[in-house]
Amino acid sequence: MFRVANMEFIPEYRQEESNEFVSMANKIQHVVSNVYKMSSVAKLYQQAVISDLSNNNKGGVLVHFWMVFVVPQLKSAAVCEECIGAIFRDSVHTSLKNRSSVGYLLGLPVDIDSIFINAVQRSDYTSGANLECVDKFYANFPGMRVPLDVFSSWAGVRCHIKLTAVPGSLIRLTVASFLIEPSGCVSDALTVYDALLPMRGRILYRVCEPVSTSFSLVSTSNVMLLSFRMTNGDKSFRGHFEAITEEKCLSQIETHLQSDIMAQIRSPFYPSLLPPQCSCTWRFETPNSKLGVALQFQNYELKLKDMKSCDHGWWKVNEIIFCGSYVGHHTVFRIADRSSEVEFRCTSRNSAQPFQASYSSYRISQPCPESHFLCSTGLCVEKSRRCDGLDDCQDESDEFFCSRPTKNCGDNSRLHPLFICNGEKDCSDGRDELNCTQESSCSAIRYQCNSGSCILKKNAKCDDVPDCQDGSDEADCACGRPSMEKKVDASAGSERIVGGVNSVEGEWPWQVSLHFSGNLYCGASVLSSDWLISAAHCFNKERLSDPRYWRAHLGMLTQGGAKHVADIQRIVVHEYFNAHTFDYDVALLQLKKPWPPSLHPVVQPVCLPPPSHAVTDKHSCWVTGWGYRSEEDKVLPSVLQKAEVSLLSQTECKKRYGPVSPRMLCAGVPSGEQDACRGDSGGPLSCQAPGDGRWFLIGIVSWGVGCGRPNLPGVYSRVNKFTSWIYSHIS
Repeated sequence: MFRVANMEFIPEYRQEESNEFVSMANKIQHVVSNVYKMSSVAKLYQQAVISDLSNNNKGGVLVHFWMVFVVPQLKSAAVCEECIGAIFRDSVHTSLKNRSSVGYLLGLPVDIDSIFINAVQRSDYTSGANLECVDKFYANFPGMRVPLDVFSSWAGVRCHIKLTAVPGSLIRLTVASFLIEPSGCVSDALTVYDALLPMRGRILYRVCEPVSTSFSLVSTSNVMLLSFRMTNGDKSFRGHFEAITEEKCLSQIETHLQSDIMAQIRSPFYPSLLPPQCSCTWRFETPNSKLGVALQFQNYELKLKDMKSCDHGWWKVNEIIFCGSYVGHHTVFRIADRSSEVEFRCTSRNSAQPFQASYSSYRISQPCPESHFLCSTGLCVEKSRRCDGLDDCQDESDEFFCSRPTKNCGDNSRLHPLFICNGEKDCSDGRDELNCTQESSCSAIRYQCNSGSCILKKNAKCDDVPDCQDGSDEADCACGRPSMEKKVDASAGSERIVGGVNSVEGEWPWQVSLHFSGNLYCGASVLSSDWLISAAHCFNKERLSDPRYWRAHLGMLTQGGAKHVADIQRIVVHEYFNAHTFDYDVALLQLKKPWPPSLHPVVQPVCLPPPSHAVTDKHSCWVTGWGYRSEEDKVLPSVLQKAEVSLLSQTECKKRYGPVSPRMLCAGVPSGEQDACRGDSGGPLSCQAPGDGRWFLIGIVSWGVGCGRPNLPGVYSRVNKFTSWIYSHIS
């Protein structure tokens, strides 16, 4: 698209049947065609079609158009997007005298800054003749609400709905409900574009899951395109759109003297999703120079900007630049100045989650009460809760630099919580394992029964002993019991993960090999008859996120010998996954068809650990996969490899790598000779309780520095931090 400047927009341009639209479209079409017919790609150029003429608050006429290029004897779709755009831009001749962005394209005044050219597949955009519906709606004035309802017929529906609002306004789309079959946007989907054509670079949001709770999103201009795809069945969309005014977001705020009095600031257009372009400025003033401003966020944090870009919000606080990111816990950001200016800008490529923060005054010289400890997250926790084994700070800063607790088994000594009811006899008299099923207050290191009550026993889940009064700890326990009895001597194999040996049939029945376009790419673990779990970074690019390219190979010892090969229906990546830090590196995959029960001996779920699950030195932990056997290796092993590793404390893990999040854990051996490597990503780190207990999925292969390097262990996603998130999707 591009903007034709110095030209008045008339209402007739909105109707493509009108003489005025046809006349203007033909004129522009002729200009665009001439540009490419005189270019180096003239032989490949087929046609240009002007689809829409619109106007925004910049004046002139905004032209939406598409072009077709045909490259003969090309087996896959390919185009040099930059080349096509460069040809168009180079054809616009600007004047160096007036320094205006408006130049002339064969006599047509064009704003060179407005040119946007995007390569798409033909399947992304079909002409109106191939669509069941192409509707246009217009909101004449701000506040005008236009209802939108779409229903699928017995044959399904493909539909484009174009929304336009009065110039100078934005569009807020509200999705009230969307009843579809989840398929990772393959069969049923709604794609919302920040334009009137389905351009990949202008995707605002994609809805791939059923919607039952209403939400809204906002455009960056006065146009929006809804592209529906619904297969046959009883499926529907209900919602509305409205024109909203483009307001300046600027607030002058005076805080109270009392630190416990709080008010809130919110992201622009809250509670709507954030558009890719928006900004807001808040100016704070506290009652005196001893007080600063504390911002408490619900699911968001600010960190000093480094060399990487800010993908989830750019912040300037008194001339210092910070980047925002989404997290699953509260944080507090403090500004140690009486007067402060906080500027926020949207930076996500698509619509992003909104945020809100409570603000209050705080004493600069003493951010926390005297009896409290200041966490790195800005939270204040009681000093008595330091080094108690609980992550009270939400980033483990209250558990960092803690010496290993001593086993105080004397009569008057209070045992450290880590030793109480962990399934091992730490005191000679066994006092640490007494009364483990008695109900107690709930915390992250106590097992919670389905009834809501908690017991002291940490590893109550599926240990073949009913501990909860409702028996819920032994429910859903058809997991983690390999039928294979044969053990392999560690010296028997020569092929390695890194320092590992060959596995045998049925030894790891939850191990999955994920193939992308026919090649091994990642690993995964079986959670149920139709769900797998893997790492989010395996699906972090546009094509990798498409489930149609993936196959799951189950019940396999040797590559090519799978007992069951399954198509993937959808991929659910954790909404807080950070591609820079690999935090929240977890994803779920739903199979199109469940694996048959007859495969139970060689295909079986691994047990999911509850949040309280504790791994001790007596647990046996193994990492498995078909990944490379060394950093230099260029040939993948054919037989499933296994390597025994030990878990490191978080303190040791952070000594090796620095900023390791609470959702990560380290595992390996000091020499580094046993480790995961490329190709193992997403695969399991499985641990077994002493006494031939069940196997639990403790970690997911995530990242590390090289493979098998001394004192640089592998880093895994800590599964018990994601248990509730997992169950919210697979239950």
